[in-house]
Amino acid sequence: MADSAVVTIDRHIMEEERKYPEATGALSNILTDLALAAKLIQREVAKAGLVDILGKVGRENVQGEQVEKLDEFAQEVIYKSMDHSGTLCCMVSEEEEGLIPIPEDFPVGDYVLVFDPLDGSSNIDVNVSIGTIFSIYRKISSGERGTLQDCLQPGRMMVAGGYVLYGSSTMLVYSSGTGVHGFTLDPSIGEFLLSHKNIRLPNPPQRYYSVNEAYFQKWALGQQRMVACLKGMGDKEMQPFRSRYIGSLVADFHRTLLKGGIFMYPRDDNSPEGKLRLLYEAAPIALVCEQAGGRASDGERDILDIIPTELHQRTPLFLGTREFVDMAEEFLQQDPDLPC
Repeated sequence: MADSAVVTIDRHIMEEERKYPEATGALSNILTDLALAAKLIQREVAKAGLVDILGKVGRENVQGEQVEKLDEFAQEVIYKSMDHSGTLCCMVSEEEEGLIPIPEDFPVGDYVLVFDPLDGSSNIDVNVSIGTIFSIYRKISSGERGTLQDCLQPGRMMVAGGYVLYGSSTMLVYSSGTGVHGFTLDPSIGEFLLSHKNIRLPNPPQRYYSVNEAYFQKWALGQQRMVACLKGMGDKEMQPFRSRYIGSLVADFHRTLLKGGIFMYPRDDNSPEGKLRLLYEAAPIALVCEQAGGRASDGERDILDIIPTELHQRTPLFLGTREFVDMAEEFLQQDPDLPC
């Protein structure tokens, strides 16, 4: 493809599919349907302040969190965009407790869709960027329809993953294991256009760290010591980092992807297993990060190597520039009495 060409996401997906003669087109269809769902969600996000769609619907999701109206809309849009295509054997969502089956009157396929319909939705009413996160796995069970076994696969088994960022512009960023590509929605023609080809974390990176320091007193000593050192308060001669934190995972990671640095959501006294969801948030973002030359860890091991044991499993998360994530692991594993 010539650098000067205008490349839509549909064209890009077809170009990628042609590299694999054995491809059936099913994965391409899933990605195309997800792009359509993203356009529908973006349309509602853009007018959220103009209609009665902000606020809570009066019930909690499986995480015990109040469900926002736009959360519920995004969930329904993705489900209805994907349930009839014949490419999926089942779905799972952060908003639903269990497996989401494909209706009996629709055909099934060989893939599983795992998604967080609207990450960061608590920020909707203050106009902060939010996002949709998704990952796709191949079916591994022997039956026709999907099972829990198909959903509880480690991130290394993912065939594609990514996110949609709804902000000042809407971007879809994804990887199918051969690099990371970003597409920006042109609302005048209703198309996602290739705007960021083969994204790589910058080298040298900008020295940013992103973490919610309100939990500082609840962190382990290693985490406290690391953040103090990043701020230039330690004994080691370290060039201080700059703090950047939005409070929306997709937005914080997107900045880290384009600028470099490290995003952290460590375990704390309130969340000893971590806060973010392994399947719906950490794993797909980790795939994008690794494919862009970075690293994602739970503080001890690569996120993509973790074998999930339940649908709503939580995990600590450190991701971004590889050397910074390596440094975070070193701090967390040090003797708490050692200076930084």
